[in-house]
Amino acid sequence: MSYHHVLVAVAVTPESHRLVQKAVSIVKPVNGKITLVTLASDPELYNQLAAPMLENLRDLMLEETHLFLDELKSKAQYPVEKVIISTGELSELILSICEKQDVDLVLCGNHNQSFFSKITCSARAVVASSQIDVLLVPL
Repeated sequence: MSYHHVLVAVAVTPESHRLVQKAVSIVKPVNGKITLVTLASDPELYNQLAAPMLENLRDLMLEETHLFLDELKSKAQYPVEKVIISTGELSELILSICEKQDVDLVLCGNHNQSFFSKITCSARAVVASSQIDVLLVPL
């Protein structure tokens, strides 16, 4: 089976480069599309400590996310059609994107870090509530 539009759930970590390369290897033979999705970090967890030093912590974290995603795109050596940065529940976001953008494969990393643990749980929710294939890549 070939996939024509892969949605890759990434985080601001080095492991995300492997996920993007895996997506490229899947879609390149069929000239398919890649969409990247990530959750914006929520600085509310850090505001108590960092707010006195950094007034615009949310903006700084969002800028860091944008810079990392730009790096992912440039190192992919394949066009990334769309990049989505959002907040909220990842599984709901993934399902919504899949429905609206005609995605036929969701690619997630299987890792013990907190973000990737959320992705794994979200992948289960996607598998349980849709017909979209989900590929968990060991990191």
